[in-house]
Amino acid sequence: MITVEQKDGFNIKISRILREATTHKLDLYLFIPGELGLNTHVVPEEEFYHNAIHVKRTYFSDRQNLPLVHSRLASRDKLATEQYRLSLSLYAYQYVVGLEQTSRELRNSQEDDIREAVEDFITLSQDILKRLRRNVPADETLLKYYANIDNYLSWFTEQRLLSLVAYLPRNADYKVIKDQLLAVCDVERQHREALQYNSVHTTEGLSRISNKMRLLRRLIEYPVTLKEKTRELGGGEQKLLKGLVTAVLMTSVSLTAYELRETLGGVSLMVILALGVLYALREIFKDDLRNTLWRWLRKGRPKWRRRYFDVHSNQPVGRQLEWFDYMRSSRLDKDIKAARRATVSQREELIMHYGSHSRMLPTRFLSGYEQTRETLQLDLSLLSKLMEKGSHRVYQLKDGQVSRTAVEKRYLINLVTREVQGELPPLIQRWKIVISRSKIVEIEEIARRGG
Repeated sequence: MITVEQKDGFNIKISRILREATTHKLDLYLFIPGELGLNTHVVPEEEFYHNAIHVKRTYFSDRQNLPLVHSRLASRDKLATEQYRLSLSLYAYQYVVGLEQTSRELRNSQEDDIREAVEDFITLSQDILKRLRRNVPADETLLKYYANIDNYLSWFTEQRLLSLVAYLPRNADYKVIKDQLLAVCDVERQHREALQYNSVHTTEGLSRISNKMRLLRRLIEYPVTLKEKTRELGGGEQKLLKGLVTAVLMTSVSLTAYELRETLGGVSLMVILALGVLYALREIFKDDLRNTLWRWLRKGRPKWRRRYFDVHSNQPVGRQLEWFDYMRSSRLDKDIKAARRATVSQREELIMHYGSHSRMLPTRFLSGYEQTRETLQLDLSLLSKLMEKGSHRVYQLKDGQVSRTAVEKRYLINLVTREVQGELPPLIQRWKIVISRSKIVEIEEIARRGG
């Protein structure tokens, strides 16, 4: 199953877990309103792919205790330093991902009574942190790494709990839930102060503490993130096609020039003018012919290949072929059309399609890890530049008085995903993305079927 969430600015994070199956297929379809005037000349396909699509894969496991066991072994000098860092990062990363997902679900919950769910959330988070803090390493090198991880997890836990306080509904249980959340936040703050993780100068500045924690987050993610190398496909074919087109055109021009000389007899002003026209036509049609043949040759074929490597052993652990192109609705599969539920007024939409076909090698993964988590960050800022500035006024009649309200113009973008893992049936999901020139307003899942 795919999850979609809004991040800072115009960024959308699309996440999925790649389970035991070794082959995976993913298709993303963005339905862009025709009024934006988007086409390949405004935003070329390569530009959007390189600037707006960012893919990252990390190790993932349902066996939450595995990194914790490794950490305990390391604290008893039974595990190498590098293995300890890796295990601690895995434990911290999976806790952070779980904390983000659970807090997001609680914030978006439509249920009135979520007190029990919040209490379970608090209990689980505190239990996980206590398990981590039971085994503080004695080695100075390991202790420094542990302190950075513990510092971030404590701060991040406090941030997620405070966000719940800010967004939870103000019902009858709100005061009780608020007191419980703030009590845990106070405990975590005192924990960091007691261990002197951050200086007073750092904690007093929001930007300083935020930037420090951002760096610590990268420290956690680095050991568990697969290294990758991306290569554009078809480079040799493109050079061969360029040479072939040039050879064909030059041969045609030379034969035509020879025939003209034989017909007109010798070198004359007419021959020179005719040769000039021929070479002009060659320059006009050479690029168009080459681009047309290139699009025909690469149609439906992958454009990029991404290879993944383990960050420690540098062994290849998988590869992925990727597509990105603009489409019209007539080229869509029936199941995607059914998920979109397009009407007559939506036929002018331009469709941006991103596809990937990956094959992973779980036997080369870290011991105990047979799954990966893929995070695709989609930056829609390139599209926001095409949207109109300003707002329009809406008039209302209230109590006999006419009021006017300035409303920023918004656009609706539909996102449809299709995921296939191994031999399982495809899972199709659809989201509505409401966006304006200044921000992403809302993301809402509309439908899910299959799988």
